[in-house]
Amino acid sequence: MRIVIALGGNALLRRGQPMTAEAQRENVKVAAEAMAPIAREHKLVISHGNGPQVGLLALQGAAYKPVEAYPLDVLGAETEGMIGYMIEQEMGNLLPMEVPFATILTMVEVDGADPAFRNPTKFIGPVYDRDEAERLAAEKGWSIKADGDKWRRVVPSPQPQRIFEIRPVKWLMEKGTIVICAGGGGIPTVYDTDRKLQGVEAVIDKDLASELLARELEADLFVMATDADAVFVGFGTPEAKGIKRASPDAIRAYDFPAGSMGPKVDAACQFAERTGKAAAIGALKDLPAIVAGTAGTTVTGDVTAIEWH
Repeated sequence: MRIVIALGGNALLRRGQPMTAEAQRENVKVAAEAMAPIAREHKLVISHGNGPQVGLLALQGAAYKPVEAYPLDVLGAETEGMIGYMIEQEMGNLLPMEVPFATILTMVEVDGADPAFRNPTKFIGPVYDRDEAERLAAEKGWSIKADGDKWRRVVPSPQPQRIFEIRPVKWLMEKGTIVICAGGGGIPTVYDTDRKLQGVEAVIDKDLASELLARELEADLFVMATDADAVFVGFGTPEAKGIKRASPDAIRAYDFPAGSMGPKVDAACQFAERTGKAAAIGALKDLPAIVAGTAGTTVTGDVTAIEWH
């Protein structure tokens, strides 16, 4: 099968962990161990989050006063290279030497008139106490919003329209290459009034960009790996129930948080509806079982009623 796996941010850096290369590498090693069995049996393309990494680079750049901070599109390109390097190396340590890898810097077109530019919602970077977040927002011109009991920077999150490098990704995958691409939702780019391509200060939702990637690659299965065992109704309450299988219409009858599971459910429904194939959401540690259909939540048109865990 052709499988696209979108690694959640927890695969690279867990909340509260120090933003060091060592911590990220240890998390990537865990992700590689979960993905390697799948790569041995299927054609695999990997995408990933990069919010904490972009935020860290932005802070480092801001500390260097002689120059303006680097824009988000450039920081996104830098993190795609760094994270792709770690994934290639850790998976390469687990798979036969002849298995090829490639990390593709991936530009994704967005519409400059997208309403998201008027209402920033995408969290990036580390978490702060409210006072510290407000101080940084005033100093740096950031937009900030609450993220649980902490505060974070938010930027526009426009809809992905087109993946520019989709052809080389297809070529590489057809040759048996494990491709890492569309990291952090891809590098957001727009055409200006002269039809010149340029980067834009935004972050594309990783799950929606990965859904577009999976669809254009004609993937047989699209998996979003996170830190939750499945999609839960009533998450965090004594009545919580995990969804095993559901149709897009059935799972849309429930509301899921916009800052966590909501975009994943939306992306899964979109993929299932547009391709007639299945999308799945579940824990990174359960990836082989998710692919086998025995763990996580599968969204597919093949069922009518919800099946519960």
